[in-house]
Amino acid sequence: MPEAAAVLTASHPQGSASNATAVPLLHVRNLDVNYGESQVLRAVQLELQPGTITALMGRNGVGKTTLLKAIMGLLPARRGEVAFLGKSLNKLPPEKRARAGIAYVPQGREIFAKLTIEENLLLGLEARPDRLKKIPEEEAYGIFPFLKDMRKRLGGNLSGGQQQQLAIARALLGKPKVLLLDEPTEGIQPSIIDDIERVLAGLKEKGDIAILLVEQYLEFARRLGDRYYIMDRGAMVQNGKTSELTEESVKKHLAF
Repeated sequence: MPEAAAVLTASHPQGSASNATAVPLLHVRNLDVNYGESQVLRAVQLELQPGTITALMGRNGVGKTTLLKAIMGLLPARRGEVAFLGKSLNKLPPEKRARAGIAYVPQGREIFAKLTIEENLLLGLEARPDRLKKIPEEEAYGIFPFLKDMRKRLGGNLSGGQQQQLAIARALLGKPKVLLLDEPTEGIQPSIIDDIERVLAGLKEKGDIAILLVEQYLEFARRLGDRYYIMDRGAMVQNGKTSELTEESVKKHLAF
């Protein structure tokens, strides 16, 4: 299945994050992933709890995007497990992971440029458990109202920031329990970053969704994140509460 189609059908260094919920929504255990002969992820462990935003940070090329793709089923695990609500997802293809409740907004958004906003949003319904066929307007347009006024405009005619908003709205139409976001602020103007931050903060406040946020914009991640994980060379090297992220850690693992 092509990656874009999978997205649309979906549209601690050895330790665990503690929360009142006994079983995390999503649990990655000792995950190894290879690209050909090269090992990219090494014994990765991660937990996501509902009502939280977890920031996944690290320099470029350390394996963050690979981890999101592996969670979504776009890359196979060589060893280890991705579990959702306590059940292994390892044998499920991307579209079934999407219908189970995992949505993925990749870096670059991957909206369909030759389809309208409305048509892109209709594709987001494919992952809904209620099999709804008509766009629920309040859900689709409530978070980013401009989408309604421009719903007949082609996706390719939107700005980069507007495409990102469309990609997030499309993913949320699948009613996910886990939302994977890869660099949502990259190349986006400040006013739209503010809109995206508002939407993510609102989702967290509702308390029923876990968000995994890959983000280079450190202050954005600090403002939104409850917990953080730092990756280096395909492994988790540090994790904790985002409020406790030290400048020493930033200089050691995040500064370019």
